[in-house]
Amino acid sequence: MAIQQISVFLENKEGKMAEAIKAISGANVNIRALCVADTRDFGILRLITTDNASAKNALRDTGAVLTTDVIAAKMDDTAGALSGILQILAEAKINIEYMYAFTGAAAFGAYVVLRVDNTPAAEAILKAAGIHTLSDDDVKAM
Repeated sequence: MAIQQISVFLENKEGKMAEAIKAISGANVNIRALCVADTRDFGILRLITTDNASAKNALRDTGAVLTTDVIAAKMDDTAGALSGILQILAEAKINIEYMYAFTGAAAFGAYVVLRVDNTPAAEAILKAAGIHTLSDDDVKAM
């Protein structure tokens, strides 16, 4: 099941990242995963949070904010686990635009977050392969 990721476009200047994270913290929202991609002038802060509505509201003054559907696929914490997931998607001709990983509490395990070109197809393919994906409710419960 797809989950919502928040993307914040931040000016690449000292203090901008701290400002964004402080805003989320001030809204009492937990960050479950994050990734930062940068260019010379701007960066994209990508977040999986426990409360996207509150996080987006808190971030409204820090930069442009949008949400994107991504897939968080569970994987074993063993060598080759990620390779197996990527091979399944490659064989199905699903393009991966970007990815990052995170771990939850022991009961939740390790996950790879995938932004793909066809989310519904990727979800169906992963489900058919027996790979569990998170829902927004799962993220809140972590």
